[in-house]
Amino acid sequence: MKVENGHTDDADQALARLGYKAELPRNLSMMSILGLSFAIMAVPFGLSTTMYITLTNGQSVTILWGWVFVSIISLCIAASLAEICAVFPTAGGVYYWSAMLSTPRYAPIVSFIDGWLTLVGNWTVTLSINFSGAQLILSAITIFNEDYVANEWQTILCFWAVMLVCALVNAFGSRYLDLINKVCIYWTAASVVIILVTVLAMAPHRHSGEYVFAHYDASASGWPSGWSFFVGLLQAAYTLTGYGMVAAMCEEVQNPEREVPRAIVLSVFAAGVTGIIYLIPILFVLPDVQMLLSVANSQPIGTLFKTVTGSAAGGFGLLFLILGILMFAGIGALTASSRCTYAFARDKAIPGYKLWSRVNHRLDMPLWALFLSTIVDCILGCIYFGSSAAFNSFTGVATICLSTSYGVPVLVSLVRRREAVKNSPYPLGKFGVVINVICVVWIVLAVVLFCMPVSLPVDPSTMNYASVVFAGFALIAFIWYFAYARKNFTGPPVAREDGTETDVTTGVNVLNAEETNQEKIQDKELN
Repeated sequence: MKVENGHTDDADQALARLGYKAELPRNLSMMSILGLSFAIMAVPFGLSTTMYITLTNGQSVTILWGWVFVSIISLCIAASLAEICAVFPTAGGVYYWSAMLSTPRYAPIVSFIDGWLTLVGNWTVTLSINFSGAQLILSAITIFNEDYVANEWQTILCFWAVMLVCALVNAFGSRYLDLINKVCIYWTAASVVIILVTVLAMAPHRHSGEYVFAHYDASASGWPSGWSFFVGLLQAAYTLTGYGMVAAMCEEVQNPEREVPRAIVLSVFAAGVTGIIYLIPILFVLPDVQMLLSVANSQPIGTLFKTVTGSAAGGFGLLFLILGILMFAGIGALTASSRCTYAFARDKAIPGYKLWSRVNHRLDMPLWALFLSTIVDCILGCIYFGSSAAFNSFTGVATICLSTSYGVPVLVSLVRRREAVKNSPYPLGKFGVVINVICVVWIVLAVVLFCMPVSLPVDPSTMNYASVVFAGFALIAFIWYFAYARKNFTGPPVAREDGTETDVTTGVNVLNAEETNQEKIQDKELN
């Protein structure tokens, strides 16, 4: 790497002080991280693939005002994370922050739990993006052939194909991620404008403002009317979830203590505005809701576009824009997921950690962590064979795990009177406590909400299996903790002022920072 690069060396030295050797190239800018976060949230795509949830649970009011409500809550969570990220900018993200904010006695167990929540959240949000993307691709066929219904094997094979494309781009195009992330911003913005203008210009009829801003009908949900609104918040909460994942990219950014926190908050604000601009025109031209809910694979957006434009070609043209956003989202989510896997593995928290923590210096990325993330998602996708409502389970567990992982360091910071973030370069000031409390209360509610099925009654094929998937990973983590980690996992390393790294629990020297820098130079010479 060139040393234009005072900034790069400073960032690497700061990382060494946090206890890690720099192994990944710092070639991503703030705009790139903003694009990555924006790509993972993929607002038009996320809202389109989960529209069946809000059409069932309240329609206009839940779609629009649920989005506004969750956007405000997400800004509070993003600001809370940004404040902490500015103090501890490492690829470990919330897992590392939880250890640093905790007392030495509880740091290992708190970071272990939060690390697994983060890891499962990263895996399942990538899974849900690419699985819903596969369903959306197959729904394009129904635009031209209304009798076509994709079976389980067709859906799974399409999902595996999407995963493979995203994995190949990550493996062999890692040097172009900066460009890909930036292009995502422009593609998304252009797509929203094109869709907005097209549907408003071509719609055969438009609803009144009262329908768009005040219509509420939860009769299809089976839930009590008021509670149905909260169940419907899964659409917005799932879409606005991935912003914290970009903390895993801290070690590939110059000045991460400044750029990554800014990107986290700005991406949520931009996503909130984008969602409002996208949803209002859709609600004005919304076709018959029962027709949309009767679509076979619960992906009605293609049918909506076809109905509004009055032609299959027009519907497919608009759907193609959403499919483009899908690819940016799938690639970005797998990028963040692989970095999260790598960061957790290098602290010996995953079975087989020696393999998953290797960095391929020829490709400049953690290839084996990417491989593990891809394989886990491909296996989890097979749940669809047993449940036609699998996607709802994937979105639920992704939202639960990521939200909870965000809440752990914020809660620990609150309990310890926010001492560690008082001098953060990105301070929340006197509003910090209020913002943190809002964050924690919402996350507790979200865990309850998103284990629930979209509608009642339920049977084995329509049940929300989010709690089952969550419990399965919890069992794996539990077994690994007591079989190995309880005695061998001490949490992430902590660097002392004298330049030596220490165990987070005992303070015993682990590695001298000078030796770390020397190893880094040797690695660069060899690669």
